[in-house]
Amino acid sequence: MDGATGSDEVDRLVVNRRVLIRYRVMAYTTAVLLIILVFVAVPLQFAGGVPIVAKVVGTLHGYLYLVYLGVALDLTRKLKVPVGWMLLVLLAGTVPFCAFVAERKLTKLYEREVGPAPAGAAPGPVPQSR
Repeated sequence: MDGATGSDEVDRLVVNRRVLIRYRVMAYTTAVLLIILVFVAVPLQFAGGVPIVAKVVGTLHGYLYLVYLGVALDLTRKLKVPVGWMLLVLLAGTVPFCAFVAERKLTKLYEREVGPAPAGAAPGPVPQSR
C-alpha cells in the first residue's frame, strides 16, 4: 500500500455515512423547528397572546441548535471544508430555510468526495476495494 492510497483510505473511513446522516437529521430538525418558531410560534405570541408555544419551540430549537453545531462542525472538518464555508454551514441553523440549502450542498459535496451510498445499503463506513 503506497502513501497516497493509504491516506485516501483513511480519509474515506473517517468520513463514514453515519456522520452525514447525523448531520442531515440535525439540519432538518433545526430547520423545521426554526420555521415553526418564526412563522407559527412568534405570531401566536404577539398576535394571539399565546407565549407558551414560542417558549417551548424556542427552547427546543436552542438546545438542538447546539447539537447541530457540533454535528455540522464534525462533518465540515472531516470533509475539509474551507473555514468561510464552514461558518456559513454553522450559521445556517439561524436563518429559516438555510439549513435545507446547506444540507443539500454538504450532501452533494460528500457524495462527490466519498461517493454515493450503494442502493439499499445501511449507514456505515464506505466499503473499500482491495
